[in-house]
Amino acid sequence: MPRYDPTTNQMVRSDDQADVQNIRMRCSAAQIDAGVTLLPAVPGFAYRLVDASMIAVGGAVTGATDVRILGTRAAGSVALLVTAIAALTQSALVRLGATNAVILANGASHTPLDANTAVTVGKTGGGVATATHVDVNVDYVLEAA
Repeated sequence: MPRYDPTTNQMVRSDDQADVQNIRMRCSAAQIDAGVTLLPAVPGFAYRLVDASMIAVGGAVTGATDVRILGTRAAGSVALLVTAIAALTQSALVRLGATNAVILANGASHTPLDANTAVTVGKTGGGVATATHVDVNVDYVLEAA
């Protein structure tokens, strides 16, 4: 199955069964405030989240209500992971589904997103403050649409 290589922004052929891929992005407070693309849209393919985590760097996250990983399903925005800032204390690992890390009901965070759509990181509430960055780590599968 082909896989997406975010470093080259291209599909590469893969003859093995290692379909799960990983991306780690150190997102600055300004990037999160503006909304940053974690995984760009890939024509003919859809992302499916397998696992995710966040770590606040440079201090605890303040100012915002939460930091979230967003995708598109049925042409609408869905929050695959919503991490309340109470959990984003400096250097604390916050995993998908942990306390203050909410996922969609009935496992919907783990179902395919719309094809040809990106996965992004954003926030709600005020601007991200105190923490300089949030490390966002996502395991995902890229499936042919």
